[in-house]
Amino acid sequence: MIKVYVSSVFGAPAEQVWRVVRDFNALPDWHPAIADSRIESDLPSDRIGCVRNFNLKGGGNIRERLLSLSDFDMACSYAILESPLGVTNYVATLKLTPVTDGNRTFAEWSAEFDTPPGKEAELAATVGNGVFQGGFDALKQRFGG
Repeated sequence: MIKVYVSSVFGAPAEQVWRVVRDFNALPDWHPAIADSRIESDLPSDRIGCVRNFNLKGGGNIRERLLSLSDFDMACSYAILESPLGVTNYVATLKLTPVTDGNRTFAEWSAEFDTPPGKEAELAATVGNGVFQGGFDALKQRFGG
């Protein structure tokens, strides 16, 4: 099992950043790799178990299920159901923590997943650098960092 962890700091209060990232259907609003997204079965985007179905700007479709969402902890977890990445048993968590010194946000995005043999380093880099850091870089442009 591969473990990927990326963290960052944003120049805005955690509550302000959380308002942007907590919507499970809002990836196209803040992540540069996402073309469009919809929640299947017209469920609310904050209902545990809802499935987001989104397309990547570079091509490819991904379906993910919301596993947990906590406004108190400013954290959510989700699992990939279908993806062109070739990962299995993929579970990720995005968590925000207030940084009281300067009213900033500490963000953590982590995932655990299995890969085909020989693809571990490639897929860990794709997830860590492309997905997680790409999203954090976009949030830093939006909120400062």
